[in-house]
Amino acid sequence: MRRLTLNQHQLEVFADAAELARGAARHFAELATQHVKQSGQFTVALSGGSTPKALFSLLAEAPFADTLPWSSIFLFWGDERCVPPDHPDSNYHMTRETLLSKVPIPNENVFRIPAEDNDHDLAALNYETALKLFFQSNEPPRFDLVFLGMGADGHTASLFPQTAALHATGRIAVANYVPKLQAHRITLTAETINRAEHVIFLIAGPDKSAPLKEVLIGAYQPETYPSQLIAPNTGSLLWLVDEAAASLLS
Repeated sequence: MRRLTLNQHQLEVFADAAELARGAARHFAELATQHVKQSGQFTVALSGGSTPKALFSLLAEAPFADTLPWSSIFLFWGDERCVPPDHPDSNYHMTRETLLSKVPIPNENVFRIPAEDNDHDLAALNYETALKLFFQSNEPPRFDLVFLGMGADGHTASLFPQTAALHATGRIAVANYVPKLQAHRITLTAETINRAEHVIFLIAGPDKSAPLKEVLIGAYQPETYPSQLIAPNTGSLLWLVDEAAASLLS
């Protein structure tokens, strides 16, 4: 692993996606231990995708499965497809299959997005309500950690280019219609993500190299590259990338 700093962005560059997943698992474990010791709990918003899936598979194995303070870890999601929770495309379903069913985390510590509701705006409001109740505040929550991915189009969570959710203010989560997918998604807003104490991007693959370069060192164009909206207010931002994704960075 090598470290880079580009335009004040901190990167850790790994040989391949498997090494990246191992690095992410180590960060998860270190932050979980730290936050549980400090505050008695660790709150994490998860993402979907192949790289997080590899991360979850590692967390479901020794030594992480046996040593992490699962009873004090609380899991949320950064976004969700508008499908039932048992649908193969569901981010929650993927996490349940690879992680939740294999570690001793209490069911009451898991807060999935109820995205199967046909009223997508109501689903987003219901998720907001659940977050407000858990964090006991009407203010947007401050997650201890938010994991994010990035698509080849520069989107993150379900903040897609040229979509309405990019402009959401005063909201924790919103429904977002994505024309190119002809589908609705539920997503945390950039405003909510930017309140987190730690934000970690997980990015792997050669198809991410061009958008990653634009996001990190290109002109500020968040309508085109929504990942540029992510800039934690007072927290830290770390990019975990593999060599293929970093190939255009100097």
